[in-house]
Amino acid sequence: MHVTHLSLADFRSYARVEVPLDPGVSVFIGANGQGKTNLVEAVGYLATLGSHRVSSDAPLVRMGAERAIIRAAVRQGERSQLVELELNPGRANRARINRSSQVRPRDVLGIVRTVLFAPEDLALVKGDPGERRRFLDELVTARSPRMAGVRSDYERVLRQRNTLLKSAAMARRHGGRSMDLSTLDVWDQHLARAGAELLAQRLDLVATLQPLADKAYDQLAPGGGPVGLEYRGPVAAGVHGREALYEGLLGALAEVRKQEIERGVTLVGPHRDDLVLKLGELPAKGYASHGESWSYALALRLASYDLLRSEGNEPVLVLDDVFAELDARRRERLAELVAPGEQVLVTAAVDDDVPGVLAGVRYEVSEGSVERL
Repeated sequence: MHVTHLSLADFRSYARVEVPLDPGVSVFIGANGQGKTNLVEAVGYLATLGSHRVSSDAPLVRMGAERAIIRAAVRQGERSQLVELELNPGRANRARINRSSQVRPRDVLGIVRTVLFAPEDLALVKGDPGERRRFLDELVTARSPRMAGVRSDYERVLRQRNTLLKSAAMARRHGGRSMDLSTLDVWDQHLARAGAELLAQRLDLVATLQPLADKAYDQLAPGGGPVGLEYRGPVAAGVHGREALYEGLLGALAEVRKQEIERGVTLVGPHRDDLVLKLGELPAKGYASHGESWSYALALRLASYDLLRSEGNEPVLVLDDVFAELDARRRERLAELVAPGEQVLVTAAVDDDVPGVLAGVRYEVSEGSVERL
């Protein structure tokens, strides 16, 4: 799969830009602040419905504009599709496929797949559990786009359940009458059902990703492993099957209900779990060196790429200003590993930062324009 044309309107720094793209390697060269990352960010948004740089859509819309448009022509084998997203901060986003009538934004998931390497990836190893949960859930959705609906259902139920718990906690603190919490049992069932589906997918992903991550780490840092991926949550250990996970989540919720009512928040569920990354016998967070942490983060991305490719739809590889962060050895090893990809999009401030094995089309990005060299 590869993107053959990218069109942006009022996205980030671009009032309008058209970028024809070829298979193979494309390198966008430009000084910091010229807009090269904005291009690959747009491609990544089509794949995940989110940005790797910010948590909301508002910064993605050019200052003074009401909305932004991302449009891409995509080819997979002999099939071509045109996918379009309209970003409307504060309102519902819109989507179209092949210029047809409007579809839900999540219906475009799976048309574009990406694996994106970026300086922010260091947070996968050094950051909070939320960074690793996001990594898992985006990969789960890339494997199975229907999971976007499951994630949405889980988040909706979680919000509603938290609202009920917060109201109960406030009533207790202010000496008011106890609230009727009979509906909490219903919300528990909904949360456990969606949570069990999400948890099952995460556990399967972690088991599948483990050997691929270990292999990738050894390729980047020979002899430096092994690496281990351990999913941690009160229901994950030794529980198999969606029904068992469902029952386990229901039981865990019942155990902490008193604390939840006191604190006004849901304390159990996939939104609280973590992926523990081990290097040898120790957790990578807090023990791995800076170089080891970088190798680990890159190994997770390479493992993701190998997994998606093995399942029949090779993703676009995006390397956003990564080479400037790496020493010479890691640069060369990473470049050698990704060079054979069907489509590789690279951004760099200086062309010399990009290893020679990534020969391909060069673009100069400057002051809102993109020129093919």
